[in-house]
Amino acid sequence: MPLSSPNPIITILAFVIMIGILVIIHELGHYLVGRWCGVKAEKFSVGFGPQIYGRVDKRGTLWRVAALPLGGYVQFAGDMGAAGGEDPNWQNLSEREKNQTFQSKKLWQRAAIVFAGPAVNFLFAILIIAGFYVVYGNPSTPAIIESIEPVSAAEKMGLRKGDEIIEVNGISIDSYSELARELSIIPNEDVEINIKRNEANQIFTGRMGEQIVKDEYGNEARLGLLGVMPIAPVLEPVSIIEAPVLATIETANIIRLTFKSLGQIITGKRSVKELGGPLKIAKVSGERFALGLLAYISLIALISINLGFINLLPIPMLDGGHLLMYGVEAIIGKPVTPAIQEWFFKVGFIVVVGFMVMVTFNDLSSFGLF
Repeated sequence: MPLSSPNPIITILAFVIMIGILVIIHELGHYLVGRWCGVKAEKFSVGFGPQIYGRVDKRGTLWRVAALPLGGYVQFAGDMGAAGGEDPNWQNLSEREKNQTFQSKKLWQRAAIVFAGPAVNFLFAILIIAGFYVVYGNPSTPAIIESIEPVSAAEKMGLRKGDEIIEVNGISIDSYSELARELSIIPNEDVEINIKRNEANQIFTGRMGEQIVKDEYGNEARLGLLGVMPIAPVLEPVSIIEAPVLATIETANIIRLTFKSLGQIITGKRSVKELGGPLKIAKVSGERFALGLLAYISLIALISINLGFINLLPIPMLDGGHLLMYGVEAIIGKPVTPAIQEWFFKVGFIVVVGFMVMVTFNDLSSFGLF
């Protein structure tokens, strides 16, 4: 029987703490690289709306906490507006003040400042995952089949007990956990599996099965099902030096699978109903918080990776949109005209609002309101 969801206060608290941590981490990335490039930060805000607390440091930066704790931002001197236009008072600044503004910096510096936010989100997740590797070790059970379920995809393909799976759709497989990860995102899809049998490699093709799995709270996920069981589990210790490398590889794999899942939604292989928004994230954060600190920290790492990934999408209002403009600027040798930036912003605004409406509808539907 599924567990009851945590009370709303726990859910809201868990969500606010998680979002607060990730936003601070993200904006600190922008802030620190901005300082390194000589840009003055006028304001660093945790949250939006009316200020609850504020303090100006010796560099003239206002550090503030606002009433709505669902986000935050860092505002640089001469900061560009949402549509990319520079501060109209910029020309009236002294030469020293101009040199401290964002738009006065070289193209690579501006790009570095923008990219730093998502990059720090990835780095934060890598540190968390590395910590898990050091404490709990690396699950490295070989992808050797111990048994096969009757009438499963594996049986239909001709796989046997003792086969070692070494590739799935061209992706190298070194452990059973990697096998499960790769298969999980291709339910009911064609698959090519390269196995080692009696020291010889063979390739089998077929169609994956599908399973609907539920977590402790009854949340459903659609995963690919091959129908094999592994040999006895193996857990290897991981050194502090090795852990960041493994964590970086794991983070890269999560980004790759996220990108692939997004592609499946765009091409219609997955339903857009599988996309969740802030309400669903809040619900899950409360549930993970109630399950314990480790489950909650694991979710923070996953959301941090997704936050970095989403911010790099080439959509205006996001870091990726600015990076796209800088890429165009690098190609044509001059900034994109304000008119084009304005048009780009408006289109992006419509896309972002439409996406938020869709995922909010999905969230409310998953709660049984539609």
